[in-house]
Amino acid sequence: MTTVRPASQPDVVAPFPAPRAPGDDRLRLALPGRSLLLVGGLPGAGKSTLLAALDAPAGTVVLDSGTARAAVARLLPARTPYPAYRWLVHLAHRATVLTECLGRTETVVVHLPATRPSVRAALRLLARLGRRRAVLLWLDVPPDQARDGQRRRGRVVRERPFARHVRRAERLAAGLRAQGERGWDAVRVTDRVGARGGLVLGK
Repeated sequence: MTTVRPASQPDVVAPFPAPRAPGDDRLRLALPGRSLLLVGGLPGAGKSTLLAALDAPAGTVVLDSGTARAAVARLLPARTPYPAYRWLVHLAHRATVLTECLGRTETVVVHLPATRPSVRAALRLLARLGRRRAVLLWLDVPPDQARDGQRRRGRVVRERPFARHVRRAERLAAGLRAQGERGWDAVRVTDRVGARGGLVLGK
């Protein structure tokens, strides 16, 4: 969980990337009121890079499974292989998402691959239960670029699980560009280039 610093002058959420001001390559989204922003995309797509430079209103909370992984790892013997406690990381991350979405935090940002329709549906439901706007920011990145991103961060997803992510992500991206996905209050699609400058959130 990360709390980020204030932002200024955001633009509105658009269906697809809007033109940027000269010299400013940051992605800008306006999230008025209570909001849940899902930042999704293939593992290695650039979600962490996008959020590392996040500029947002004070009190915004970012929920990243990497944070949950580090917290769980500190409780286990050194050199415990990640597959042995992956389930516990997922459980801890989802419990934190549930708590924050139903809590008082005004803007919650959730960082997940979210290629599974069931995961996205669960987050939309949480947004409704928490009386939040549900916003999806999808990083549409080719599989080879995502693989490069995984290698650079030092965590490569196994071939079969990654192939499943790819199939689901390709179906979702095609659907978003054609007609969107029902249940979101706003959707924005960008690519790795659009994500590399960081993200600005505002009200």
